[in-house]
Amino acid sequence: MLGTYLLVFFGPGSVVAASLLGLTSAEALLFVAAVFGTTVASVILALGRFSGAHINPAVSVGSALAGLLKSELFLPYVLFQVIGGLLAGLSLKVAFGAISGTTLGSTELAAGITPVEGVGLEIVGTFFLVLSALTAANFVRSSVKQGILVGGTLFLLILLIGPFTGASFNPARSLGPSLFSGYTGGQLVYYIGPVVGATLAGLLFGALRKYYGERPTSQ
Repeated sequence: MLGTYLLVFFGPGSVVAASLLGLTSAEALLFVAAVFGTTVASVILALGRFSGAHINPAVSVGSALAGLLKSELFLPYVLFQVIGGLLAGLSLKVAFGAISGTTLGSTELAAGITPVEGVGLEIVGTFFLVLSALTAANFVRSSVKQGILVGGTLFLLILLIGPFTGASFNPARSLGPSLFSGYTGGQLVYYIGPVVGATLAGLLFGALRKYYGERPTSQ
């Protein structure tokens, strides 16, 4: 809950800050991507050893389908991620709600991007983000390197996909700001896309793990 709160407060908060600072589109994109990536890396470093730093329901979906998360932990993880996202949305409302026209950093589709295209982009982005998280958790021992891998992946994905969908890849990240800003346009994109992308990543990772784990070693 704490990790998700920090991500959803500082990430969308950076979107609002970029607007208030009058940054150009390119500067804002780089700034927001850096804040999201750094926040994720910091949460992994600080909280990973306690909870695995599950701050995204999509990561929990992927982990469960890959057989890497105990079934009894799945619903509590998602529940507290959602609570963390909602608390962050409320905090953003308190901090920035008086600013006219703000949507509290809600994810929005760019002009000309259809919901179907948005879902497709969110699937692709979430797929690679979840794969990076599963890889980090299972093959990287250093929490610093885990943070760099996952945070760096998110940073690059935001640079690539952010201009089109806002680069959510995380239902909790979209839910809090959307609910408390009252901006609901196209939000199903940010629930359908991440869940499908995470499902594909989890099934693929689980299949590869099972295949290579069961192959006989060469003599």
